[in-house]
Amino acid sequence: MSNHVREVDQGQRFMFGKNWSRFLSVLNHERIAEGERSLQEMLACENLKGLRFLDIGSGSGLFSLSARRLGACVHSFDYDPWSVACTRELRRRYFPEDEAWHIEEASVLDEAYMLSLGAFDIVYAWGVLHHTGDLWTALRYAQLPVAPNGLLWIAIYNDQGPRSRLWLRIKRFYCTGLLGRVLTVGVFFPYFFLRGFVTDIVMGRNPARRYRDYKKRRGMSIMHDWIDWVGGYPYEVATPEAIIHFFERHGFSLKKLKTKAGLGNNEFVFEKHEHSDH
Repeated sequence: MSNHVREVDQGQRFMFGKNWSRFLSVLNHERIAEGERSLQEMLACENLKGLRFLDIGSGSGLFSLSARRLGACVHSFDYDPWSVACTRELRRRYFPEDEAWHIEEASVLDEAYMLSLGAFDIVYAWGVLHHTGDLWTALRYAQLPVAPNGLLWIAIYNDQGPRSRLWLRIKRFYCTGLLGRVLTVGVFFPYFFLRGFVTDIVMGRNPARRYRDYKKRRGMSIMHDWIDWVGGYPYEVATPEAIIHFFERHGFSLKKLKTKAGLGNNEFVFEKHEHSDH
């Protein structure tokens, strides 16, 4: 039995990959285009031709696919075997037998593996490292493959103090078994819907647009994101200041920052100093 399966069976880990496998049923060219656009916007570039792109925790494989379509040579890996299967499925669909897109099952917490990867121009870990069970080790190892003058793009859940601790308990309960999943979804899906509906009405917006336009957020699906949110365990958080201070000590400079007022992800793009020893 693999460590991943054991952790899932013991209620220590959400099955991210099974959720992403369902997401692939709604993935279309419009969502892929939005994934590409999100990379272009945050990285301030039109394409990634000639660049090496490392996707840590590739999940559905959408952003590995987006980077490959933009011209990068891509290396994807994930700890969850279902996520690895999703990424391989997208390669099969869009880049069959492509020698410029490598996919493996591995962990960012494996220092030897991270050191073996070589250097990458862009290292991407969006909404991943806080689900490893050891956030700060994951952050330290994630920066190892970044080439001098290369970019590290991460997204980490915002630390909201008591609210974050409450959500930790909710996510942990979801992963306890069928009853936990049913009760959590039964409570929070109606809550998410009603909260969004009331907010839209108060703000004078069409509530239907929330769902119709959600794919413009990186090409994602609101229902699959809701499942990921209520079940995403392990779960850790950090303040923007703590993340910035950590990487500055490791020889990086902040290039771009998108903060979230609530419980969502803060996004960071760091550049590695040319002569960094880290």
